[in-house]
Amino acid sequence: MASKEAYITGVGQSEVGVRLTRHPLLLTIDAVKEALADAGLTVDQIDGVSTYPGKMSGQPGFSPVGSEELADALGIKSKWHTGGGELPAQLAAIGNAAMAVKQGLARHIICFRTVYEAAAQARPDEYRPARGGDLPGAMQYLMPYWAMSASNWVAQYANRHVYKYGMKREQLGQIAINAHRNAQLNPRARNISKKELTLDEYMEARMITSPLCLWDCDRYSDCSTVVIVSAGDALDEVKATPIRIAAMAGSIDSFSWDQPEWTSSYDTGRDLWTYTDYTVKDVDTVQFYDGFAFLPLTWLEGLGFCERGSAHEFIDGGHRIALDGELPLNTFGGQLGAGRLHGFGFAHESVVQLRGEGGARQIKNKHQVAVATSGGGPMAAALLLTRD
Repeated sequence: MASKEAYITGVGQSEVGVRLTRHPLLLTIDAVKEALADAGLTVDQIDGVSTYPGKMSGQPGFSPVGSEELADALGIKSKWHTGGGELPAQLAAIGNAAMAVKQGLARHIICFRTVYEAAAQARPDEYRPARGGDLPGAMQYLMPYWAMSASNWVAQYANRHVYKYGMKREQLGQIAINAHRNAQLNPRARNISKKELTLDEYMEARMITSPLCLWDCDRYSDCSTVVIVSAGDALDEVKATPIRIAAMAGSIDSFSWDQPEWTSSYDTGRDLWTYTDYTVKDVDTVQFYDGFAFLPLTWLEGLGFCERGSAHEFIDGGHRIALDGELPLNTFGGQLGAGRLHGFGFAHESVVQLRGEGGARQIKNKHQVAVATSGGGPMAAALLLTRD
């Protein structure tokens, strides 16, 4: 039987660290157990699994656990499961689960993202990188230009904001400074950020790819994050405050040498509002993907919180995006402050904030509507989450 709505009913997260020794599948199970306890569900009630991008080889630790592997380890009797990278960014795995429960294909779906990149690079004998062969996929267009890192791609867009719109590094630095400040209030971020970041430290950091410096790039981390998506007609089975997935959107631009004029966050941000009656004025907090510090600026502009080319002015001084500001951003520290959780941390934190369970980092104003995003470069996904 189809359900009209989809809700996030449980969230969980494993230990977050760098070069952890606990196996990635066990980290995933840790996060699942926490999410199940949060929702008040048992494994026997789970009938679906969704992940991004599925188990992958050749990129050590990038995605070491797949949906079928987790289902087998926990004994889940799955009616519907999926795992794949050909999606409009990481949070699309949650969007897929929402569509599945709305269609009656499952009632409670575990959505997870597990990363193990720091540990894998420290143990190359166990997690061997791919060697030889042809360049895969988009890399055939990028490697000839030595554009091996996403930082190279994002930096081009950031440079436009420098040269065309007047963005200054002191303004861009507010994203990283805000992230590190908020991370100090997040117990799970203590293995990633030890102290707040000052503007002087930011300005003195070595450049990675201009205008992005070391502090503008997230850090490889090891962690698993889980979100449980439930059908609206199954809420009588859960105990936690359900958070409704009010709208979702995603888009993918060209993966080729011909870089699009604008990142995918602009199309995704515009489209998100076409699926809901909510507007930017209703949003109480935003959890924006910050694998690189410039990406939250594209989401601010793409979603309409400010005009194109003006996000650096919107965040100038850091007051608007602070925990006590008019639009609190990445209240858990984001990926710059709390580790590269690769997208799912933003959905997790949105739920925590909308439930009022943020503790020392809880926003003090109204918390009814949040936007969580992932990606923002050639692919992007966004969720509008509400506490009904």
